[in-house]
Amino acid sequence: MNYLSIALLIGFLILVHELGHLVAAWVAGIPVARFSIGFGPRLWGWQWRGTEYIVAPVPLGGYVLPAVTDEADYLRLPVGRRIVFALGGPVANLLLPVLLFAIVNAANDGPSLSGLLVDPWPQTMTALGKFLATLPMVFSHPGQLSGVVGIVAIGGEFVEHGIVGLASFAVMLSLNLAVLNLLPLPPLDGGKIVMCLLEKVHPRLAQLHYPLAIAGWLCLLGLMMYTTVLDIARHVVG
Repeated sequence: MNYLSIALLIGFLILVHELGHLVAAWVAGIPVARFSIGFGPRLWGWQWRGTEYIVAPVPLGGYVLPAVTDEADYLRLPVGRRIVFALGGPVANLLLPVLLFAIVNAANDGPSLSGLLVDPWPQTMTALGKFLATLPMVFSHPGQLSGVVGIVAIGGEFVEHGIVGLASFAVMLSLNLAVLNLLPLPPLDGGKIVMCLLEKVHPRLAQLHYPLAIAGWLCLLGLMMYTTVLDIARHVVG
């Protein structure tokens, strides 16, 4: 049951990320063809202001599909709008811990104005600073990396501490998701932003979007396989 809770939590954090992209698309004036809650075929949905909102059977996040015909059509959107759209997801994951810390503060010390509205901001910044300080260790000790299997295994221990443990683990995961998505690697949001900036240097560099995105996906798939093997060795075989 604990593992199921963590799997659903991961899906929720990804969904928050995609909601951030949706709001950013509204702000940037980018038309959205579809917003999906979950993955897979449509189970139920509705239309609102030209966007199709659907619920799919696999509850592990969602996606935002801009109303464009192909990648070339998307690249014709102004660079500034695309950067805002790319930033929406990471910003949402950076803001969510503020709400989560408010929940933790209320659970630990009871609801108060300071605990709900003031303290969560410096608490979030402190947690983010601690995470950023560990990033060099990740690159210097790649054997310590964890994938989905490791996250679920570690998260199960947090769930045993109730809502406070679950919220604390969600803070860590949300900040991880925000920072990792800002790494300058296509197709991550950070990579998309870098490519947008390169277009400002020379428009013809836009032609690199597609090949670099494919290379980035291959790197990410390789990393997922590597971390999965490490996780199985640590948490299943070991």
